[in-house]
Amino acid sequence: MINIAVFASGTGSNFDAIFSKVESGELEANIALLVCDRIGAPVIEKAQKHEIDTVVYRAKSFSDKAAYEQAVLEDCRQRGIEFIVLAGYMRLIGPTLLKPYERRIVNIHPSLLPAFPGKDAIGQALEKKVKVTGVTVHFVDDGMDTGPIIAQEAIDIEETDTADDVKDKIQTVEHRLYPQVIQSLFIKEESQ
Repeated sequence: MINIAVFASGTGSNFDAIFSKVESGELEANIALLVCDRIGAPVIEKAQKHEIDTVVYRAKSFSDKAAYEQAVLEDCRQRGIEFIVLAGYMRLIGPTLLKPYERRIVNIHPSLLPAFPGKDAIGQALEKKVKVTGVTVHFVDDGMDTGPIIAQEAIDIEETDTADDVKDKIQTVEHRLYPQVIQSLFIKEESQ
């Protein structure tokens, strides 16, 4: 079984979806660590409820990004983390983590990249009045939502859809697609 770390900053809806698939056996992994960068984020309580090791680091508490990532890397190494899953983690990953986990860090983004990278992708899509947006799962590189795309799925935006409607559609896809893609990556890695 592969040890994974989930990195999250917020409510943890994708964390919940991943945990649920691990519990059901659909995702053959062990969530060995939650890394969070926001004190009091709801995802922390969710992880602790499931007795998942949790570390909370504020980047401002470190001298620089490399020192922050070095502390996170040590936590990952201590727990034998083989794969990192970003689930609403609102920080760019730097070389301190990218090098040891090359092509073993994935992210999910609420748009059909390369359209609408970065924050508030749903708001960007609504502002541009696009009729289709979606979800992208990609490997993480040193850019913002620029890593190689692994999977995408589109959703339609109806004229009457509010931002909350679009968010609900996006999250429905995310919660199904992300665990499936992660599992497929594990299978692919094992067969090599």
